[in-house]
Amino acid sequence: MKLSRATAGAMALTLFGVTIPLAAPAQAQTYDPKYPVCLQVYDDMTHFYFECSYTSMAQCAASASGRYAQCVVNPYFVGPKAKPGPRKKPST
Repeated sequence: MKLSRATAGAMALTLFGVTIPLAAPAQAQTYDPKYPVCLQVYDDMTHFYFECSYTSMAQCAASASGRYAQCVVNPYFVGPKAKPGPRKKPST
C-alpha cells in the first residue's frame, strides 16, 4: 500500500508534533529533603549548585569558609518522623 505525499507528510508532521514535547530534558532535584541546611556554591555570577548534606548551619559554615558559597535553609527539609505517643487504654 502506497501513501500519497500529502498523507505521508501529514503523518510525519503529526508524529513529530507528538514526540517533541515528550523529549524535554528532565530536571534533577536540587534539594535533598533529608538535611536541614544546604550549601549554595557559586561557579560564577550566574551558575551555582547546591550541596544539601549538612545537619547544622555551623557545619555548613565550616565547609563554606574560604569558598564563594553561602549556607541556606533547606525549604524542602522533611524533618524527623514523629514517633507515635503511648496508647491510652479506654476507660471502662
